Amino acid sequence: MLKKVTPLVLIAAVTACSSPADRRQANGGDEYTNVLVESALIIPEGLNTPVFSKEYDIPKPGSKAHASLVGKQLDIRPPLQVLPMAEGTHVEEGSDNIKIVVESIDIDIELKNELFDVIKDYLASKSIVILNEDFDKGLIETDWIENKEVIDSNFWGSDEIYTLRQRYEFQIDVRPHGRSGNLMIDLIDHEENFDGKQQDIILTGEDKRRYTIDMLNNAVAYMSIKRNQAIKAKRLRESLGIDVNIVKGTGPEVEGEDLVASYWLAEAPFKRTWERLRIVLPEMGFEVVDMDRNKGLYYINVTDDSGFWSSLWNEKELPVKEGSYRMMLEDDTDAEKTRVYLRDSSDKPLTNEVVEAVYDGFSELMQEDRKIR
Repeated sequence: MLKKVTPLVLIAAVTACSSPADRRQANGGDEYTNVLVESALIIPEGLNTPVFSKEYDIPKPGSKAHASLVGKQLDIRPPLQVLPMAEGTHVEEGSDNIKIVVESIDIDIELKNELFDVIKDYLASKSIVILNEDFDKGLIETDWIENKEVIDSNFWGSDEIYTLRQRYEFQIDVRPHGRSGNLMIDLIDHEENFDGKQQDIILTGEDKRRYTIDMLNNAVAYMSIKRNQAIKAKRLRESLGIDVNIVKGTGPEVEGEDLVASYWLAEAPFKRTWERLRIVLPEMGFEVVDMDRNKGLYYINVTDDSGFWSSLWNEKELPVKEGSYRMMLEDDTDAEKTRVYLRDSSDKPLTNEVVEAVYDGFSELMQEDRKIR
C-alpha cells in the first residue's frame, strides 16, 4: 500500500539524511588519515636548499591531546555551554559536575520548594514521567524520555527511524541557610536503536556532557520564565495600596496610669508594610537615617522643608516637631496585619493627639496605588 505523503515529504525522501552519529563527523570522509607523510625534498648536488616558510606548519599535538581522535573518532560539533539564563543563577567554575548555582530571589519562598516545583513543572510540561522523587535527598529521577527521528522516509514502505531513549537524575542541594543551592543533573541511562535494531553505543564523557547540558539548559530556561512571572507578580502586589486604620488609645493622660498609645494598623503583613514605608516615609518629609528590620525600627528625622506638610496642613503648625523619631513595626494578633507606632528618640510613645493628627496624610499615601515598571 502506498503511503500518503505531502510534496514536502517527497522532497525530503530524496534528500540524503544523516543519523546522529553521522553529524559528529566532518563531511567528505576520513581518507586524509591514510595519506602517507611525504619524504623531505631531495636537493640535487650543487644546488642550494631553498628557504621554506613555516607560516603554515601544523603544530605538534600537546601532551594532553588524544592522538587517536582523528577521522571518524573526531567529534566536530562545537561544545555546549551551561547557560544560567534564570534570574539569580550562575555557573560555578572549576567543577566536574554539570551544575548551576541558584540564589533565592524571594525570602518568602523556600528555595528548595521552588526548585522542586520548577523541575517537576518543567518535566510535566514536556510530558516526562517522574519515576522516583525524594525531597529529603533532593533527587528527581525521570522515566525513559524517548525521541524519534526519521532518517530515511520510504515512499513505498515504512520509514527508517532512529530512536534515542534516556533517563536523567536531577539533584537539588540547598545550603543550610536556605539562600542558595546547586542544581545538578546526570545522565543515568542511554539507549539508541535504528530501524528497530539496538545500537551498540559507548558514550564518551563529552557525549554525556552534551546531553546533560542540553537538558539542564532547557530546565533553567523554564525556571527563567517562572521566576520572571513571580517577580512581575510580586511587583504588582507591592504596587497596590495598603489600607491603614487608626486604633485610638486612652487619653488624656492620667497621672498614675499608663498611657495606651494610639497606633496605626496596616492591613498587610510585616514584610509588605516595611517595604511600603521605605517609599512613603520620604514622601511625608521624614528622612530615614537608619533602619533595623530585625527589630522593626525606622530611625527618622523630621524637618520643616517638605511640601507635604504645607499642603496637608495649609501652612498651619506642624503636628510633629522637628527632631529625631522612631517608627516601630510589630506583628498584630492577626498575622495579615501590622501595627505601626510613632515614638520619640528616647523610645517613648508620642501623644495620641499627634499620632491621630498625622494619620490622614499617612493613610492617604499608604493607600495610594503605584505604577510599576
